Amino acid sequence: MEIMTKITAADLAKTTTFLQDHDIAHVKVGVFDGDAILRGKYLSREKFLHALEHGMGFCDVVLGWDSNDQLFDNVKFTGWHTAYPDAMVRILPSTQRLIPYEPKTALFLAEFSGSAEEVCPRATLRRVLARAHDLGFAVSAAAEFEFFMFDETPDSIREKGYRQLKTMTPGYFGYSVLRSSVHAELYQDLLDLSETMGFPIEGLHTETGPGVVEAALSYCEALEAADRAALFKTFVKVFAQRRGLMATFMAKWSQSLPGQSGHLHVSMKRLGGGSVFYDAKKPNQMSDEMRWFIGGQQALMPEVLAMVASTVNSYSRLVPGFWAPTSATWGVENRTTALRVIRGSASSQRVEYRIAVADINPYLALAAAIGSGLWGIEQRIEPDSPIVGNAYDQVHPAIRKLPSTLWDAAERLSHSAAARSLFGDAFVDHHAATRQWEEREFRRSVTDWELSRYFEII
Repeated sequence: MEIMTKITAADLAKTTTFLQDHDIAHVKVGVFDGDAILRGKYLSREKFLHALEHGMGFCDVVLGWDSNDQLFDNVKFTGWHTAYPDAMVRILPSTQRLIPYEPKTALFLAEFSGSAEEVCPRATLRRVLARAHDLGFAVSAAAEFEFFMFDETPDSIREKGYRQLKTMTPGYFGYSVLRSSVHAELYQDLLDLSETMGFPIEGLHTETGPGVVEAALSYCEALEAADRAALFKTFVKVFAQRRGLMATFMAKWSQSLPGQSGHLHVSMKRLGGGSVFYDAKKPNQMSDEMRWFIGGQQALMPEVLAMVASTVNSYSRLVPGFWAPTSATWGVENRTTALRVIRGSASSQRVEYRIAVADINPYLALAAAIGSGLWGIEQRIEPDSPIVGNAYDQVHPAIRKLPSTLWDAAERLSHSAAARSLFGDAFVDHHAATRQWEEREFRRSVTDWELSRYFEII
């Protein structure tokens, strides 16, 4: 699982041929930041080939500001104290993609290298997968996202103050053939885009709620799955806005509607072949390793939640009765628990990490889901008994309760010895600090709820 710090001659030649064959004049190079926002720039073909071979720099402020481009004042990695130098990135030739609406332009992803690699989201997941490799495992994964579509534009939502927004379709109508048929061209264009840009969709349908769509991405190797998930979120928003619409992956945009999930499916094979999770002789076909994997995920979920639910808004979804778990529970084919074991054949037995939400950074959420499971295997952690029935109606031990705010989650992450052993001190310190910043920014605001509740009466 080691990644080459310098591109091979074969990859350089292959990429050069790709650019020539598709008459590529400019390349868009992007790197995902801590909030899974794709930051990038256009390069000429000549400049790109030089950067591909020798590396290139991005101002390290990309890892030093929030989703609103406001500078963190509490991180060590970068800031005014370092004068915001360039951080080196390596371009990843395997991530090449054509952009269907940008002729003669290709997209390549990059990953931070050097000292920035310690806090880079993609590199963090890569290190977790290297740990799996050292244990003799190869990890596969897939993401499925719910997102709301609006008949709005970036200008109109601001003019409306994000209120009285018009969804693309009205009412509750899950799995609606009517809705998807009326908007058939839109659905087909999205399916075509997903194939062209290398994040293929294996299932697409309406969900319950006005304007809600759910897309399940195809299964693949876990690092590629994270690339696909992050690109899907980015380019669904691009896709919608180019059509006068808007898509949101907020965890919960309306208090009267359910939140939006970003569930992750994970399975593992042995490097020599064969499923790690499947054992036909064991209860629920769960091997010892799968049971320990679940045990690790359950035990560490309260400690790594800030890597999965990483915005203030994430915690508006984690409330009882809205299809979102509030404790680190697990069950077999149980959609009320945080972890759902899905029984199947040796090729399909897997765990669904249902605590994940649509606003995830896919790299960090998968790092948390996989890393905690590997830790469970290493430590042979036994899970609780599986939940049968409605998990919301059952009392769970205090140690299984999840943090209820981003601040509390960041504190748990910061003090987690297991997280530090899995992800490194530099990453834990940096990510926890950025999440504390996010909560502080929220606390500075005055919400509509506060105004309507207190303005006159208090």
